[in-house]
Amino acid sequence: MPVKPRVIYWFRTDLRLHDSPALKAALDLKPECLWPIWCWDPHYVYRARVGPNRWQYLLDCMNDVSASITKLNPKSKLHVIREAPQTLLPKLFKEWQVTHLVFEKDTDAYARDRDAEVSRLAKEAGVEVVIKVGRTLYDPDELVKENGGRPTMSISQVEKAGPKIGDIPRPIPAPKILPSPGDTKLSFKQAHPSREPDFNAIQRDSSESSYVNIAGPDGDFAVPTLHEMGLKDATTQHHGGETIGQHMLDEIIKDEAWTATFEKPKTAPTAFAPQATTLLSPHMHFGSLSCREFYWRVQDVVDKHKGKASQPPVSLTGQLLFRDMYFGAQAKLGWYFGQTEGNDHNRFVPWHLRSKLDENGIITGEYTIDSEEAESWFQRWKYGRTGFPWIDAIMRQLRYEGWIHHLARHAVACFLTRGGCYIDWVRGAEVFEEWLIDHESACNIGNWQWLSCTAFYSQFYRCYSPIAFPQKTDKDGQFVRHFCPELKDFPTKYIYEPWKAPLQDQKKAGCLIKGDGTMAQIDGMKAYPKPMFDFNERRTICLDGMKGAYHVNLYGNDPRVLDGTWRKLFPDDAEGPTEGNNDHEATVQDKKIKKVTEAEPGKQGVDEDYGAAADTGGDLRSGDKDGNKRKRGKINGTLDAFVAPRKTRKTKAK
Repeated sequence: MPVKPRVIYWFRTDLRLHDSPALKAALDLKPECLWPIWCWDPHYVYRARVGPNRWQYLLDCMNDVSASITKLNPKSKLHVIREAPQTLLPKLFKEWQVTHLVFEKDTDAYARDRDAEVSRLAKEAGVEVVIKVGRTLYDPDELVKENGGRPTMSISQVEKAGPKIGDIPRPIPAPKILPSPGDTKLSFKQAHPSREPDFNAIQRDSSESSYVNIAGPDGDFAVPTLHEMGLKDATTQHHGGETIGQHMLDEIIKDEAWTATFEKPKTAPTAFAPQATTLLSPHMHFGSLSCREFYWRVQDVVDKHKGKASQPPVSLTGQLLFRDMYFGAQAKLGWYFGQTEGNDHNRFVPWHLRSKLDENGIITGEYTIDSEEAESWFQRWKYGRTGFPWIDAIMRQLRYEGWIHHLARHAVACFLTRGGCYIDWVRGAEVFEEWLIDHESACNIGNWQWLSCTAFYSQFYRCYSPIAFPQKTDKDGQFVRHFCPELKDFPTKYIYEPWKAPLQDQKKAGCLIKGDGTMAQIDGMKAYPKPMFDFNERRTICLDGMKGAYHVNLYGNDPRVLDGTWRKLFPDDAEGPTEGNNDHEATVQDKKIKKVTEAEPGKQGVDEDYGAAADTGGDLRSGDKDGNKRKRGKINGTLDAFVAPRKTRKTKAK
């Protein structure tokens, strides 16, 4: 007699029961028993940057789907097993006499390597592996194939390649019953992971103990807790789980006019109670809401709408196409997608604080501090102490809540890279990885490349003013007053430029504009820092630097980028670590001539607001051989007239 299937269903970023093609495939096998499991992978516990807010969101999703499983079958639950999948699953195949392993496809760089190894081990064990696409609208690999084997670098490429794959499938209903798991004994020895390096050590206030017992402290396969991981308490008010995600979508769909006419660039980045967008992105990341469920619920409303509906890329469904675009790019470029070096689609810019590489040319998570001033700027940016209230309020919201509006992400990313600090976009991407609850590696990396104008988008003249831009939607500065409460009583006239307030007004508002933000009080009063630089001056320096980098026209896979001889193509006084022949010489020379500058109150100019970078996708494909021959669009010429770079000596710090 044929053996009845004994199936492990491996949950990953698909923490839902509704519209799960992989779960349906597992159930279509008509298994004798079904084990829903989660491998508690040390790669994410120790090697991925994850703050308490995203951890809590994940745990919410895991607990919710476990409860939903138990509701369908009281004998079942999500079995969290605390070991790396590469070592755990082969032992489970033998222990539980498994015939099939089923999971949802994942094209993240680490996931590809992990899944290839697990599939190899399954084949050796005689276990059939079933993999189904469910994380994106289109299979990222198929998207690349239909794009001529190239990474998808624009929305137009997705819109052209997607239909060649086929129609976006309608969502499938959640199962009404689930088979019981078989025996869950674990007689084998647990493989304990190495804790070093622990990228999340900074997030912990006690020892990490989630691997003490393979089935959890009580042996019941329970979802771990923040306490077990030694993590600080979460501070976000946002919670995960399929139940919440579906309810949120239901509430959005009720407002048919809003759903049908939504245009993302027109939403307010200063709205916070409530926010101006759906806040469903973290549900998409953890899979607690299906992207196809979202797509078709919205599209059905659009199709019935009698007025003029918004269209991709600015519409709600257009946001999913952006997501697929970034997934397609990552699927093709792999590990190199997350860095400049080795990435043939990422334009080389000699940023400050560039990444260190391992022997394989992959970034290590460490970086070279070529400039003490740039390092200071980076830390002040990260913790919301730049002295620019709009930037600081965004970064504080990000750290506390784990979410910020997409135009707020644009503003702080532009400020850190090409619009102020001239710091490597990877540094910013790492901070977002740490703090965002909706962090999706493909989207985060892609957005940082877009905003740094190193890929996807090339109009580097379009800079976000930290003064003029937020006034478009929040003249009174309520967003700043909420997230920078020390400024809550400042007159509206000065809320975005508090350094211009006379000392008498500062004292009346109960806050002095003084120092660098490391002291909450100065002279017995609350304190808010002075601006860490003159924005107009830094914008001009950055524009000059970007012009130089575009003129040199190197990409990350150029041998001169990889061996460091790129410095010969840049003048020594260009912005960035361009001096000498290597990072060490650049750092030494930089320290010799640096001087710290700090903008004085009243000296800070107000930048013109040139508008947000249009969310229409960059049809310009970085990496083209004729990159230096591209014509500049009319909008760039207009901005050239407004932002005519003046010759300004780049500032250095001691």
